[in-house]
Amino acid sequence: MGNHIGDRKKIHFAAGKCAALCMAILMVVFTLTGCGQTVTEHVEEESATGAEIQIGMSIDSFVIERWLRDRDVFVSTAQELGAEVNVQCASGDIQEQIDQIKYLIEKKVDVLVVIAVDCNALADVLKEAKNQGIKIISYDRLVASSNCDLYISFDNEEVGRLMGQALVKALPDGGQIFMIGGPTTDTNVGCVEKGFHEVIDGSSLEVVYTQRCDNWNAAQAYEYVKGGLSLYPEVKAIMCGNDDIATQTFQALAEERLAGQVLLTGQDGDLMACQRVVQGTQLVTVFKSISEEARQAAYYAVRLAKGDALEEITDRVNDGSYDVPVVELVPVAVTSDNMDSVIIEGGYHAKDEVYADLAENTEVPRTIAPGE
Repeated sequence: MGNHIGDRKKIHFAAGKCAALCMAILMVVFTLTGCGQTVTEHVEEESATGAEIQIGMSIDSFVIERWLRDRDVFVSTAQELGAEVNVQCASGDIQEQIDQIKYLIEKKVDVLVVIAVDCNALADVLKEAKNQGIKIISYDRLVASSNCDLYISFDNEEVGRLMGQALVKALPDGGQIFMIGGPTTDTNVGCVEKGFHEVIDGSSLEVVYTQRCDNWNAAQAYEYVKGGLSLYPEVKAIMCGNDDIATQTFQALAEERLAGQVLLTGQDGDLMACQRVVQGTQLVTVFKSISEEARQAAYYAVRLAKGDALEEITDRVNDGSYDVPVVELVPVAVTSDNMDSVIIEGGYHAKDEVYADLAENTEVPRTIAPGE
């Protein structure tokens, strides 16, 4: 992606084409300040007035599978609420993201929704946006010292705790484990690891090897795992920062004939991770309802653009300099036991996709913990 910002074109998406999504949107009920309206009523009101709100959405990259889904649900919901969305993708380049945000400032958007490439590098450009009267939402990752108007994410410490709890339960006799995480430029990484250590510190599990994938480049995990196995061949489990990293880790383990013997954790509920869970080669994927996060973010973005005070949001989180309003959603640990109820019945992946590699009427295999 080049730096000719003036030549960029808006990405427009068709609104309301997916019946299932529309039904989900119509069923979600939020309380609007002082009047108790539903999202459906709000959509009808916007359509009647013909008002158009401009939202700029700046996305880190589409390397991680989930961001495409976030984008699509956010844009569809925003359009249902009478807003137009200008999506920019930085392809993991922080300078490109800064340039794109400046472009969106020049376009005089009402609200900026930012999925940061580097959570520590956007404070100045976002302050510039705020000085222009633009509202800021930190989406999923908290931008440091930016004094954003809203931060919406999941309880990332709980993500780590759920991974840790799954490993402690599966490995009661303990053992050595690896941690292959994401970059420290993503503030969520530290939160996940904090929650993970809360559970395993003091247990019989021991982290003996730690590596990080720069810019969430999961391909690096393959070599990291190979290197770790040469040092610690008796490893019992690998905590992976997300399911993309778990995929590369699985590949390395499979080549060493260790798939299913070394336990894996991940997060995001990616399709391949869900397939591994039911096949017994990944212990758990921590699922975060991306559709819910995106719908709520779009809803609050429209409200901020209209000048509504989000008085019902009373929780705060410190971004390093300011206490900012936060909406924190709850993650769920998904195993073979609740795959159907959480992932399939929730409409996140189709059953025939999740169970694609399993023979019909065959018992679902499970990961066997050492010592069983």
